[in-house]
Amino acid sequence: MRAQIWFCKLAAFGAALFATAGVQAQPYPNKPIKIVIPLTAGSPVDVTGRLVGNHLSTALRQPVIIENRPGAGATIGAKAVASAEPDGYTLLHTAANHVIAPAAFKNLSYDPIKDFAPIGATATSPFVMVVSPTLPVRTVAELIAYSKANPGKLNWGFGLGTSPHLIGELFKHLTKADIASIPYKGGANAVTDILAGQIHMNIGTTATLVPLVKSGKLRAIAVIGEDRYADLPDIPTMAESAVPLHFGYWSGLLAPAATPPDIVQKLNSTLNAVLASSELKASMASLGMLPKIGTPQQFLTFLEAERRDWLEAVGLTGVKID
Repeated sequence: MRAQIWFCKLAAFGAALFATAGVQAQPYPNKPIKIVIPLTAGSPVDVTGRLVGNHLSTALRQPVIIENRPGAGATIGAKAVASAEPDGYTLLHTAANHVIAPAAFKNLSYDPIKDFAPIGATATSPFVMVVSPTLPVRTVAELIAYSKANPGKLNWGFGLGTSPHLIGELFKHLTKADIASIPYKGGANAVTDILAGQIHMNIGTTATLVPLVKSGKLRAIAVIGEDRYADLPDIPTMAESAVPLHFGYWSGLLAPAATPPDIVQKLNSTLNAVLASSELKASMASLGMLPKIGTPQQFLTFLEAERRDWLEAVGLTGVKID
């Protein structure tokens, strides 16, 4: 009888060990993945992140949950991911604000390079500078001249700590334009206010602003990128307007540092596969964006270069965010 009891206990123990080993051996991913977006809902980073997340969910056969954690120049969401378990189930979808933060914030509790494992870029796009149609200006030169002829009259809005924020400050530094700066929690709020006539100038992605330009609600005066934008062929680049600004929009996916290399590689290969799909390409095109395919190392090299460029920009403008 005792032998039978011990045999049953041993068998139960063995079955439990086998079951545990089976759970641990399940390939990644075997539960929902969360993507943190450190900017407001409806922002280009949010829209792109949700689009990519939907396709990743299908490819990985697991739910992908989007969590918006905006605030403090996108550092709140980034910090949350930096301190998350490095198991591939908490990711960050972000943009240039990620590498602007170290230069713009006096006390940052994480390093945007060392505390993250790059997975890959997701999209690129030029920026567009727009003004309210109520302003009597149609070119960059006219905006600069009007601001100087009407000191203290003009203002512009931006999402705090974002690339449009720094681009605008660089524009003011290079041109000496007299335009007051008004920070917002997110860029979408600034768009709302320029449409309401509360601010006069804005810088944003083509996805956000071009539809408003085409409907006549805003007036585009410059494209910020290497080339003119196909949907706005008559609008010159900022460089053509004699202002040497070329920074464009980009977004990308990162994991916490120490995430296992095999998980990073699986996420990268899956991301590249969905970015190469005709369906996602078409969705990106409707947003005025191009998918960006590459390796984790290429994305890391890009992040390091962006960090250097933005550090120089912050040094020129003297921008500091408390």
